[in-house]
Amino acid sequence: MFTCNFNIYLSLLACIFMFWIVVEGADPSQELQELASNTISDENYYQVAMGQGQSDVAMQLVRECSRNGQWLCLKNLHLVTSWLPILEKELNSLSPHENFRLWLTSEVHPRFPTILLQSSLKVTYEAPPGVKKNLFRTYDNWTPEFVSRGSKSSKSSVTRSQALFALAWFHAVLQERRNFIPQGWTKFYEFSLGDLRAAADITDRLCAAQEVQWEFMHGLMENAIYGGRVDNIFDTRVMTSYLRQYFDSALLSGSSSRSRGKRLVANITLPQSTNIKDYQDLIEQLPEDDAPTYFGLPANIERSAQRVNSQKVISQLKTLMRSVEAGAKFDREAWQSELGPILQLWKRLNQGSSSVIHAKVEMPTLSDDSPILQFVLLERYNAIRLVQKVHQTLSALSKVMRGTQLLTKEVHQLANSILQQQTPLQWHSMWEGPDDPMQYLHALVAKTMALQGWEEKAQRGSLLGSDELNLADLFHPNTFLNAVRQKTARDSKMSMDELKFTCSWKGQISGSNCNVKIGNLMLEGCSFDGMRLSESQRNSATVSAVPPCYVAWIAKDATSPYNSNETISMPIYTSPTRESIVTCLDVPCGGQHMTWVQSGAALLLQQH
Repeated sequence: MFTCNFNIYLSLLACIFMFWIVVEGADPSQELQELASNTISDENYYQVAMGQGQSDVAMQLVRECSRNGQWLCLKNLHLVTSWLPILEKELNSLSPHENFRLWLTSEVHPRFPTILLQSSLKVTYEAPPGVKKNLFRTYDNWTPEFVSRGSKSSKSSVTRSQALFALAWFHAVLQERRNFIPQGWTKFYEFSLGDLRAAADITDRLCAAQEVQWEFMHGLMENAIYGGRVDNIFDTRVMTSYLRQYFDSALLSGSSSRSRGKRLVANITLPQSTNIKDYQDLIEQLPEDDAPTYFGLPANIERSAQRVNSQKVISQLKTLMRSVEAGAKFDREAWQSELGPILQLWKRLNQGSSSVIHAKVEMPTLSDDSPILQFVLLERYNAIRLVQKVHQTLSALSKVMRGTQLLTKEVHQLANSILQQQTPLQWHSMWEGPDDPMQYLHALVAKTMALQGWEEKAQRGSLLGSDELNLADLFHPNTFLNAVRQKTARDSKMSMDELKFTCSWKGQISGSNCNVKIGNLMLEGCSFDGMRLSESQRNSATVSAVPPCYVAWIAKDATSPYNSNETISMPIYTSPTRESIVTCLDVPCGGQHMTWVQSGAALLLQQH
């Protein structure tokens, strides 16, 4: 791993071609542009973000820059691997100016030309791990003059220097929180040095005013600079909580009397200074290992991260065990060895359920019956169709392996997907379940069998009785909740738009005759006893059970079971990967909304 120092690399430029191997979320182009500006001027530096339609432009610039002795940066070459042999041929035919430098950036890609790699000076570029190193990198890029700009004795200058440290901390926390996906962030967001640079410019301008408009800064950060990359409303909520915590007039006052007792996080108190050395000393005092309190995450987050990482490693090991060549062409012995286990699993899962596999089902006809009954019948119908589809495709695969049927394109695609530990598209097109084919089959059979009980209760009209319902039994739980909404609207003779969704752990919800008792919910990020949330301890389980609750649709002007200031809206995800949201529940939290937002608390329909 390299932490980038371009002054060192500049002295190593004996090679004309510099190849930067970047990791996801890291981008050296901003630092490279600064180096070019200080070395050869902006007029002699060009960069092209490679993609569709940029190949001709890039080739023309390669020729012009090599002739004129200028610098050129071609970014994201992993997106145009098919074009790289043409670039390689062009580079071999050049007679470049002695000042010409070509900078290439790319993520790791198996099809990158070996000769192009061998002819380049290779450097790995990634963000430094940990909040402490991240802060040091930021302050290495900031000059003492930039940090201390303004009068050293004025409150506004101290506020500005403190705000810059708060920004550096905010940037580091956003990046390092990515180590705890999906509880930290639901996905990987590419927060880059370009974002930090834009935010520092905004901070510099706002702090020049007599009265700093922190709310205005929150809006710019959330909606334009950093928030523009975030596409999940609950991730945005986490970012907003950080902004309100770090950029606050009481904390960044430039006055020791006003900010007395206020801390950025944990034991970190901002210096009442504009001297960059004071802030660097503060960073030096930080431990090498990041404490969960830096991010507002629970004390047991390391256990959650280790569980997620171990699952990734196991999945990668399974993929490595598969023969890549076996999927490229038909090899009966290899296929029998690699694909035999999944065929045996399917046979074992369906023991005693041949009636489902060979059942003749018809599409339920639309009627004026209960919307809930209509939903359950349709869900059961689609489940049986999917089971039969999976059985048909695996039967065809088995026949090909036994030599009783010719290999078709569909069977080859099916086998290739399973060999790569991926759920086949033929199955995914009917239900977007787990990506692992083994998990997909387990979930499919479990849901199909559970729906038989749902159908029997729905036919008797007892589905919404006192028994608990497990939404994990359904393929489309959000559609079920919408069917309950439709039934409530019919029974109350109201439009669906006049209803609101509510929940209660106190008992049935008054104002609705369609109460649904939901059980088997799991909670990650904290624990809940039915009364209020509580923080997870270091030795707490990563996921804990939640008491059953009642959900219902009631009139918008009806009184909810809880006051809005007593609850926090918490998402229900279908699985721990947090890829699909079912709905949100208002969970009693006893205040401290920021604590539960930053902890990444969420409800899950199933633990694994």
